[in-house]
Amino acid sequence: MSERIQLVKMFVDDDIRKAAMDVLDGGYYINGPEVKAFGQEFADFCGAGHGVATSSGTTALFALYSALGLKPGDEIIAPSHTFAATVTPAMHLGVKPVFADIDPDTYTITADTVKPLITERTKAIVPVHLYGHTADMAPLMELANENGLTLIEDACQSHGATYKGRKAGSLGHAACFSFFPSKNMTVAGDGGMVVTSDEELAGKVSKLINQGRSSKYVHDILGFNFRLSELPSAVGRAQLRKLPGWVEARRKWASVYSELLADLPDVITPRTMEWAEHAYYVYTIQVPDRDGLAEYLNKNDVATGIYYPVPLHKQPCIEQHIDMTSLPHTDACVDRIISLPMHPMLTKEMVERVCASIRNFFGG
Repeated sequence: MSERIQLVKMFVDDDIRKAAMDVLDGGYYINGPEVKAFGQEFADFCGAGHGVATSSGTTALFALYSALGLKPGDEIIAPSHTFAATVTPAMHLGVKPVFADIDPDTYTITADTVKPLITERTKAIVPVHLYGHTADMAPLMELANENGLTLIEDACQSHGATYKGRKAGSLGHAACFSFFPSKNMTVAGDGGMVVTSDEELAGKVSKLINQGRSSKYVHDILGFNFRLSELPSAVGRAQLRKLPGWVEARRKWASVYSELLADLPDVITPRTMEWAEHAYYVYTIQVPDRDGLAEYLNKNDVATGIYYPVPLHKQPCIEQHIDMTSLPHTDACVDRIISLPMHPMLTKEMVERVCASIRNFFGG
């Protein structure tokens, strides 16, 4: 029996093991040098001024929305084709999500889909750089500035992606990242980061995630325990040093996938716009009979994923809180998308095997 090809795989080597052991041996676990260094090094990587490490991508978004002062009656505009945490933290603050449709080529919202949805209640636009491809940020920033809105990058899937030569995380007023184990880099568990060049905003986020404290027993504002600790921060720093090479490997394997699947009329492969460099968190194709293909690949020891089969405007916990929404491009893709194995440890033989199985399924 052939070895199963995993959808994602976390990389661990001696450098990463040593980083973890150094923390365990050092005995300093909370609010120490590793978490501070990780925040600054990740912000430097993105080309931004400040990075605040948090316990997850979700808490990064929650802390940022809170720091911006979002409140009941406010609205944010976001895609429906994304993970729920793009909007659910804001909903906990009483904010209403308004969903914009996506560009079918990039799976991201655009200035054209957002503009008609802006009202006097709109406070922020939240594009998601889905699958590792950035949204077209310049028109969105222009739209945000014209209307006095905050432009927040949900960059949880786009570590190392670029837009017109600038990295995700430096393209809006602030950005949030996730280091969940499946992501382009991780912290060996949950973790997140708020990145911004707004020093005041970064300071407020830093305070919020640490119980609103200015000192150990003085709580200036109502806050949370959303801290990232020393051990995952050390792992994150070690992983960050390897991230550029990993992103290049992902692009290499994506190119091989696209070449081997190019002549199959039933398969739509990912596009990269001329202004972007894709980071390929996942390699997502569209096919007819997605579920049949997933079952066939599984039987042939190829793991797959679906990001995401149920859009947010149809989620039970969300649909009751929103107005009726027409999102034709979103609704059209969710029954066709399937993600293939994508991680830096792939080999050409693995990618060829995946593509051969797809060709067999479609009789190609």
